[in-house]
Amino acid sequence: MVSSPQRGPTAGSGADDAVEPDPHEVARAIVLRQLTSAPKSRLQLERKLAERDVPQEVATAVLDRFEEVQLIDDAEFARMWVRSRAHTKGLAGRALERELADKGITGDVAADALAQLTVEDELAAARTMVERKLKTDADYADRSVRDKHTRRLVGMLARKGYPPSLAFQVVSEAIDAIP
Repeated sequence: MVSSPQRGPTAGSGADDAVEPDPHEVARAIVLRQLTSAPKSRLQLERKLAERDVPQEVATAVLDRFEEVQLIDDAEFARMWVRSRAHTKGLAGRALERELADKGITGDVAADALAQLTVEDELAAARTMVERKLKTDADYADRSVRDKHTRRLVGMLARKGYPPSLAFQVVSEAIDAIP
């Protein structure tokens, strides 16, 4: 006796045995993995969960719980980010404010984190960067050489978020200090 081929899953074939993973568990695993590699803001984690097709209501519930147990803290993340980037990259407040906004941190939280930076800190960081990049063997008596180096150094500081007035001041002081 020849049996006809069966279509579709039948009881006991194992097709119904596959269990869908709990979306909350999937979301928790993603968030934990992300936080293990480096601190993240809530928005960064929301984006990562959305990339992985985690339903919005599940993502919100998981992220709320992580905030509740203080594994996600945007204020602390912002303070740490400002300290780190100001120190390692020499970024000024404006550049740091843009970076924080890209990470979903704005308003009072961003302002509190940026308040750690003083004008003196920014001035010292700008001076350090200019001293590192300043060519001491150039002939700054030649106006075209001085202008070229001034433009380059001021441009570097502008890309780091320093206001033009501060950038020109620091560069002029550094060039004038060369014997």
